[in-house]
Amino acid sequence: MSHIHWEDPFCGDGNNCFRIGTDTVGNAYIAVSGAEDRYVTDTRDALRALIRDIKAGKADHLL
Repeated sequence: MSHIHWEDPFCGDGNNCFRIGTDTVGNAYIAVSGAEDRYVTDTRDALRALIRDIKAGKADHLL
């Protein structure tokens, strides 16, 4: 398994904090901060699309 480089946590007001990570083979990861051993993974493009949709108001939460 590739090593995951986690970015700083993203925390919304009064919500859980999430972390986004990437590895050297092109996969992207998202996890609740503090529980990085339980993550969802997909390609960077798929994760980028998910985040854009959330920021555009198409969803009000991740999980």
